[in-house]
Amino acid sequence: MDTDILIVGGGTGGTAAGLRAAAMGLRVVVTEPTDWIGGQLTAQAVPPDEHPWIESHGSCRSYRRFRQGVRDYYRRNYPLSAEARSISLLNPGNGYVSRLCHEPRVAHAVLMEMAASHMARGNLKLLLRHEPVAVQTAGDRIEAVELRDTRTGQSLWIRAAYVLDASELGDLLELAEVEHVIGAESRRETGELHALPGDADPMDQQSITWCFALSHHPDEDHVIEQPDMYSVWRSYRPDFWPGRFFDWHDCNPITLERRFAPIFHAPDHPERSRERWRYRRLLDAGLLEPDSDIGDISLINWPQNDYWAKPLIGVSPTLREQALREARQLSLSWLYWMQTEAPRVDGGTGYQGLRLREDVVGSHDGLAKHVYVRESRRIKAEFTVLEEHVGLDQRGDLKGAESFSDTVGTGCYRIDLHPSSANRNYVYVGSYPFQIPLGALIPVRVENVLPACKNLGVTHITNGCYRLHPVEWAIGEAAGTLAAFSLQRGTSPRGVLHGEGLLSEYQGLLARGGADLHWPDHARNIAV
Repeated sequence: MDTDILIVGGGTGGTAAGLRAAAMGLRVVVTEPTDWIGGQLTAQAVPPDEHPWIESHGSCRSYRRFRQGVRDYYRRNYPLSAEARSISLLNPGNGYVSRLCHEPRVAHAVLMEMAASHMARGNLKLLLRHEPVAVQTAGDRIEAVELRDTRTGQSLWIRAAYVLDASELGDLLELAEVEHVIGAESRRETGELHALPGDADPMDQQSITWCFALSHHPDEDHVIEQPDMYSVWRSYRPDFWPGRFFDWHDCNPITLERRFAPIFHAPDHPERSRERWRYRRLLDAGLLEPDSDIGDISLINWPQNDYWAKPLIGVSPTLREQALREARQLSLSWLYWMQTEAPRVDGGTGYQGLRLREDVVGSHDGLAKHVYVRESRRIKAEFTVLEEHVGLDQRGDLKGAESFSDTVGTGCYRIDLHPSSANRNYVYVGSYPFQIPLGALIPVRVENVLPACKNLGVTHITNGCYRLHPVEWAIGEAAGTLAAFSLQRGTSPRGVLHGEGLLSEYQGLLARGGADLHWPDHARNIAV
C-alpha cells in the first residue's frame, strides 16, 4: 500500500494527527493494535486529566470539539434528567479527577464520528488490529513499514513519504533505529532538580496500570474467580510504601505520607463527596431519570493497581509479556480483595456486588483493551524540554514557563511521575502552563519520522507533564500538520524549524486550524 502519511498507532496523538492531516487533503493511513482508536481516552479507559482552563483555551479546538461531542452523545442517547440536560458543561460521571469523566466506549464512538467524513472521502484509512513488526530504511529515511494483522497473522507493507510514530511505547523508534532514550536520565546529564542524583537508569520507568470499570450492586454476588497471583499481591509490601499495598490506605503523592482513601464512605461522612468511587466515576446515576434502571459506573485507576515490578521497554519480549501478565493479575487481585476482604463502612467484609463491566471497556475479561502507558521511548531531538523550562521549583524566581519562539501547541499539568520500576516513589512537582516547541518534534538525524504522542523530546521528568490527554492531542495535531505542510510546501520538518519564513507560515496554519500556541497572561504565571 502507498500513502502520503503513515501514522503507526491510533492513540490520542495518532488520532489527532490523522484527523488533521486528512483535513488538509493528504492521504493518511492510521494503524492501531486494538480495535478502538483514541488510546488513553478509549482503549486504555482513562478519563482525561486536564487543566483548569480546558473549556476555553490551552488546548486544540478539535480537542474541545471532541469534548463537546462526548457531552452531545450523552444528551442524545442517555435518559438524562431535565436538570442534567440543561447543564452546558455536563460532566457525565461527575468524577472529581476531571471536568469530563465519560465511558471509553462513548469516546470511541465520538472519535469515529469525527473521522467519518475523512474516511468517506477516502483521505483517511484505519487499519485496526495491526501492529508494526519491521521497517525498511534508506539512509536517514524510512521507506516502508511492515504491519501484521493481529487476527490473521498476515503482513502488509506500507510505503509513505512521512511516518509518524504514535505507538504507546515508541515501537517504531526501536524498529527503525531512530536515536532515542528510555528510562530516567541523571542530574549530571540534564541538570534537572528531580532527576536521578547518581547514574542514569534506563530501567527506571513509570508504572503502568491495567484499568477496569465497575458498577456496584449491593444485593448481588459478582465475585470473580481468585486470580492466580492473588497471594503474591495480597502480601505485597513495597519498601517505600507506607504500609501494606492492599489496604484502604495509600500514599499521598505530594507529601508521601499515609492517607485513608476507601472506596466508599458512610452516608454521613463529611468527606463523602471525595470517596474513591467518585474519583474517576464514568457515569453518575444521579444525572439520569429515576426510572432509568442505570447505575453508577466507576473506572479503577488507583495506586493499588499501578504496576511497577518490571519495566516494559528495553527488555526481551518474554519479560515484557511477563510484566503485562503480572499487571493484569495485579488489577484482578485488587478487585478480588475489594470483593472479598476489604473492610466495609458498615463493619462487614468485602463488597461482593462490585461487578466488572466488560461492555464499558469493550473486552471479554473486563480489563481495558490496552494497558495504560505513562512513559514511552523518547526521541533524541533537536531540542529537549527540561525541568528548568517548566518546573515550579527549578524556575525559582522566574515567573511562568519558558517561552519558545517555535511553539506549536500548549499544555498544562503538574510534573506527575508515578512509582517506578526502580522502586522509586512518586515525583509530584508543580509546573507552569507550558508550550510545545517544534524542536522537540524533530529527530536529530532521521528526516521523515515524527513523534506524535509521548515520544517527543522530553526527559523522564518532563514526560510527567507532557504525557496527559490534551497535550498528547496537541502533539499529534502539530505532527500531522507538520507532515502535511512539509509535503505541500516541498520542504522538510527540519527545514520548517530552521526556516524563519516557513516556521511562521506553519505556525499560522496551526493557529488557523485551532491550535493554541500561547497562554494568555492571566494563566501563564499560575503554577498548577
